[in-house]
Amino acid sequence: MIGSLNQYRHYYRLLPAFAGFLFLYNNVIYKMVLDWVSNDNFSHGFLIPIISGYLIWRRKDRLTQASISPSDTGLILLIFSLIFYFIANIGVEQFTMRFSMIMVILSLTVFLAGWECSRILFLPIVYLVFMIPFPSIIWNKIAFPLKLFATQMAVSVIQFFDIPVFGEGNIIHLANTTLEVVDACSGLRSLTSLLALSSALALLTEHSGTKKFFIFLSAIPIAIFLNIIRLTITAILARHYGPDIAQGFLHEASGILIFILSFFFLFAVNLLMSSIGRSVEK
Repeated sequence: MIGSLNQYRHYYRLLPAFAGFLFLYNNVIYKMVLDWVSNDNFSHGFLIPIISGYLIWRRKDRLTQASISPSDTGLILLIFSLIFYFIANIGVEQFTMRFSMIMVILSLTVFLAGWECSRILFLPIVYLVFMIPFPSIIWNKIAFPLKLFATQMAVSVIQFFDIPVFGEGNIIHLANTTLEVVDACSGLRSLTSLLALSSALALLTEHSGTKKFFIFLSAIPIAIFLNIIRLTITAILARHYGPDIAQGFLHEASGILIFILSFFFLFAVNLLMSSIGRSVEK
């Protein structure tokens, strides 16, 4: 009986740590969830903790075999993480407050379970970064040049089909209408979601580190390319069927379709990485 209790004594230490974490971060988590609900750019945040949990579950065999050896170094890291949180709290800086959650979780893992378990859990915990909304100033800095690039490329593709078109900034001028490429059509929304998906896919594969990194980065050209295709098709339909076609159901449906296509492109990249491995073995 005593041996059984000793076996699970480390798990009892999780309860006060978990309670303290919720006490400290309940308001931070609440406001972050509100951002997921109110801002479509970050609605994928709901899926990130679920995927992170699944990634941890996939490592259950390695975790059961790992030795639990709490490290006092984790306490030092925890103190540093909490100082980081309180400084961010004084400055009311939401992004750094939210980021400090991940720092605290990693520190607690080292403190309560030791370095061996921390190495196993490191990537699934760091994956939680994708649930944190970007600060508006950073989002806009990236979204604006993406809008201009997507507009310019879409205009070039439309001209290839001998359709009269003129691009001006993020505006596409057609013979019968004018379309504005807004922030939602910059491609950044799909890019952030696809990066979260590509990183999860990379972590689930058995590829080498280089191939995993390639799968992760492949989300960038895939998202940008498919967004340009979406803008081009929307503009061509607006040219032939009127500007109303660029709004409403068809516009939303095209976004869903593009994301599904992105999903298949990612898996195609994964299959390509697998085939490269088999070719080398032969």
